[in-house]
Amino acid sequence: MARILFVMTASRHWTLADGTEHPTGFWAEEFAAPYRAFVEAGHEIVVATPGGVVPPVDQVSLSPDVNGGLEGARAVAATLEAAPELRHPITLESVDVSAYDAVFYPGGHGPMEDLSRDADSARVLGEALESGRTVGLVCHGVAALLATAPTGAAAPFAGYRLTGFSRAEEEQTGLAARAEWVLEDRLAALGASYSAGEPWAPYVVVDRNLYTGQNPASSAALAAELLKALA
Repeated sequence: MARILFVMTASRHWTLADGTEHPTGFWAEEFAAPYRAFVEAGHEIVVATPGGVVPPVDQVSLSPDVNGGLEGARAVAATLEAAPELRHPITLESVDVSAYDAVFYPGGHGPMEDLSRDADSARVLGEALESGRTVGLVCHGVAALLATAPTGAAAPFAGYRLTGFSRAEEEQTGLAARAEWVLEDRLAALGASYSAGEPWAPYVVVDRNLYTGQNPASSAALAAELLKALA
């Protein structure tokens, strides 16, 4: 049995370029699909957030429209309801990376607000990468890598092949033109070897111990790759 740390956003909004607070949180599918896969495989999950705040779910991510219909929406909601770890997170500040076999970051626009610049998250990621532990990030959760390279510092993931929510997808959400920055652009600027598949289709990139998924549709495929690494 592995012990997997889920690092999740504590933010209920993403601040856009004009100062507007766009309501958000974590994306339900990006928690639910990996959570189910890991728990069914017998692994232990611990959730950590900045300040130990209960992670807020993006309400849009609970709608039938983004879950393949009403049955899918009910299944995702049921997974969240049945996950006690979501209601009892530990503080990100207190995390001892050596106590975990893997670290996983769900997305949603929330991480763009807080984890993209959180020093404690950067410490967790840096220690996990350096120690060879399995590190998985999906969609906007990949934004957490940005915090590992503050201004003037070298990015520990420079040169890694990775993916994350694409500019094309952000444009289709209608938020790219309103955002202060777009994830794909920032990752490329910091020296990552970014690639993407077709918008909204599953796409996973594995490079050494770094596992990344492009979008919500990539969550299950990414979890499958992580399970192989933990076997």
